[in-house]
Amino acid sequence: MEIRYLENSQIDYDKWDHCIAKSFNGMVYAYSWYLDAVCDKWHALVQGDYVRVFPLAIKKKFGVNLIYQPFFTQQLGLFSKELLSKEILYEFLSAIPSNYKYVEICLNTHNKVSTSNFIQTKHINLELDLINSYEKIQSKYSKNLIRNLKKAKEHKLNIAKNIKPDEVIRLFRANKGKSIKHLKEADYLRFKRLVYSAVYKGMCDVYGVYDIKNELVAGAIFIRSHHRASFIFSGLSDPGKELGAMPYLIDRYIQDYSNRHLTFDFEGCDDPQLVRFYKSFGAVKTNYFQITINRLSFIHNTLFKLYRTIKKLYE
Repeated sequence: MEIRYLENSQIDYDKWDHCIAKSFNGMVYAYSWYLDAVCDKWHALVQGDYVRVFPLAIKKKFGVNLIYQPFFTQQLGLFSKELLSKEILYEFLSAIPSNYKYVEICLNTHNKVSTSNFIQTKHINLELDLINSYEKIQSKYSKNLIRNLKKAKEHKLNIAKNIKPDEVIRLFRANKGKSIKHLKEADYLRFKRLVYSAVYKGMCDVYGVYDIKNELVAGAIFIRSHHRASFIFSGLSDPGKELGAMPYLIDRYIQDYSNRHLTFDFEGCDDPQLVRFYKSFGAVKTNYFQITINRLSFIHNTLFKLYRTIKKLYE
């Protein structure tokens, strides 16, 4: 089947979303409404009558056409109603138009590349199967986590569900967000639109933890899709850290959704400290790969390296 490159205006959104819904490796990040929220512009590679699809988030920098991984999308890549092979994935990657001089995409866990034609970087994700009873899941908790949960209960923390997403975003920005300079006002507005779209579709859970003074000390946003609950965003204050509010919140979410055909996706990262924290819940490590294709000229390569060096200084 022919692989077609389609600009956004040429994409049939109904057929696209049906493909994502029915794909054996479908993920919420690939729905058209999600991509519309996180990208200024996206095009796609489509095979057949939307049997397989590959979203391409595009932008231009220094006059160069780029394909990038948007904020708030951990994994994209190739999604398929039918089984995939390394050869089919290679065909799609090779079909990315040559006018895109720099490509950086995080593929999903079911996308495997065997060729050395692309630069590959391995990333870590953590997942917890919630199909078992809460008691069985809890039996795999680390001793340190059990201690922290006990301590949190002693502090008389209260869990609230369906709090406003704005509250969690505000908590994040007042704490950890102060040190994350690459997230701009436009990114927070984009994320807010995304979350409210998920809330409207009944796919979103927003939990908050309040201390004894009724102050929000931790909050988290989860999006459910494809039998997966993704821990997509959180906020935590310094008092919340001391009180063990975040493990308390995650534990409550696990209680609420245990005994279901659902995977808790921690959206893990390569930070060893976070990996240890997520593994303390019994989460299992999985991997996904970032693919880089560099067709830049020497001058543009130099400019991009300089840009990234300067950017890191301010992050």
